[in-house]
Amino acid sequence: MSALRPASRTLAARTLRPAALSPLSAAPRVGMAARGFSSRSRQQHQQQRQMPATAKAAVGPGALGALALGALAGWYLFSSGDSGSDGDSWRAVDFHRVYADIAGLLEDDDYDDGSYGPVFVRLAWHASGTFDRKTRTGGSDGATIRFAAEAGHGANAGLDVARARLEPLKRKYPGLSYGDLYTLAGVVAVQELGGPTVRWRPGRSDSKTAAHCTPDGRLPDAAQGAGHVRDIFYRMGFGDQEIAALIGAHALGRCHPTRSGFDGPWNASPTAFTNFFYTELLDDKWVPKKWDGPFQYVDKQSGAFMMLPADMALKTDPVFRRHVERYAADQDAFFADFARAFAKLLELGVSFPADAPVY
Repeated sequence: MSALRPASRTLAARTLRPAALSPLSAAPRVGMAARGFSSRSRQQHQQQRQMPATAKAAVGPGALGALALGALAGWYLFSSGDSGSDGDSWRAVDFHRVYADIAGLLEDDDYDDGSYGPVFVRLAWHASGTFDRKTRTGGSDGATIRFAAEAGHGANAGLDVARARLEPLKRKYPGLSYGDLYTLAGVVAVQELGGPTVRWRPGRSDSKTAAHCTPDGRLPDAAQGAGHVRDIFYRMGFGDQEIAALIGAHALGRCHPTRSGFDGPWNASPTAFTNFFYTELLDDKWVPKKWDGPFQYVDKQSGAFMMLPADMALKTDPVFRRHVERYAADQDAFFADFARAFAKLLELGVSFPADAPVY
């Protein structure tokens, strides 16, 4: 999507400007900032970005967030009566309104760190990251992640929370496919949490049954090293630089023992999209966590922040490390590379209609 930036939380909607159309796109609606609409203030995100990467303070989800998670555990969108939407139904959807409605769902003080943004990014990522370029199977087209056969994969634990949060919008916009909804939610989250503008277009269709669900094992295993990471991403068609950029999304969110088994946030501002993943990875001393859970690292100074074995591979592998060092030193470079790689990820395996607008 072009030219979408956080402006004022009081704005009700943003303008989606189709990048593939004339630069003289529709003017912002009354009450909109020229740069679009927002769910959080520019000032708030600027403050979060300026937070010292070495500032160590416990970051914990509230008790109410934990209760909400428990209440939603086991929720799945795989009703046998749900046929989804076809590849042409998007034409009747006002994506300006969809974007605004998704943005309105992000903030919730009773959930996790106060935002559904990180789990929306994870949902978009996991819905898309099953693509296999050799067999041309998987990816966001079909939205097979909503079926139990794929939703139940270990790597997808906890994504029922995101799907449940977004489900009312599917009911509100019947022509909106789940594939478009899930991927757009990831774009909205990245942009509204202060990240870069991400190119996006509609036109995904929904599989009618679980017959096209991908086999387990196509998503990255966080307990593995550089070889595994490359195997997973190369299968999708990504190179080392794109891999390093995409994993930078670990600036957002946290791991949960009830989902991945791992525990903790990567940095002190888990609801702001920054380059802190890279600065923390390089600047902190990471030591094995002493606990009964799976092997992971924590920062030696406070023990409040974590890194996964797969994260550490970006620091120890010399090729990955070159990209990590560049992104740690230049957030703009990270944003530009992430935006391109994330847009590519969301489109893997999708045959878009020729007239689908590019936002």
